Amino acid sequence: MAFSGNFMCTSFKVELLQGKHDFTNGQDQFKLALFTNSAEPTQGSFGGSGSTMNASVTDYSANNEVGNSGDYSAGGGTLTNVTPTSSSTTAFTDFADKTYGSSTITARGAIIYNSQTAGGSSTTDAVLVLDFGADKSSSSGDFQIVFPTADASSAIIRIA
Repeated sequence: MAFSGNFMCTSFKVELLQGKHDFTNGQDQFKLALFTNSAEPTQGSFGGSGSTMNASVTDYSANNEVGNSGDYSAGGGTLTNVTPTSSSTTAFTDFADKTYGSSTITARGAIIYNSQTAGGSSTTDAVLVLDFGADKSSSSGDFQIVFPTADASSAIIRIA
């Protein structure tokens, strides 16, 4: 099994401390790429089995990404950031829901990754691994990713 849960990538945590990611809307560009359950992760020095999509994923890779269909193309779609904020002692950010229209897709999970820094440099730095729990499909229709509420207890990215 390639996907084994939802994970914030360990490399992303290190890169946050290095100041590599800017989630302010309009700064870095983040994408969501969809994968089959045969996805093969790119893992650097953060451990991992080499075949499981988990916290050890370091970068976006096209290995077993779903095929181009409708509004979906290789590399995934650009996400709209929700500017980071906080509530009590938790900082958080989120993304607007993402729809790939007129698509025939079967995906087991996704990777959110930083595809371009504010300075214009390209990157493939992984942020999150998302496991849908089972294959999700669309047939010549909308394939939609609905993100949780952007608050301290539900946002897709939270630091408590």
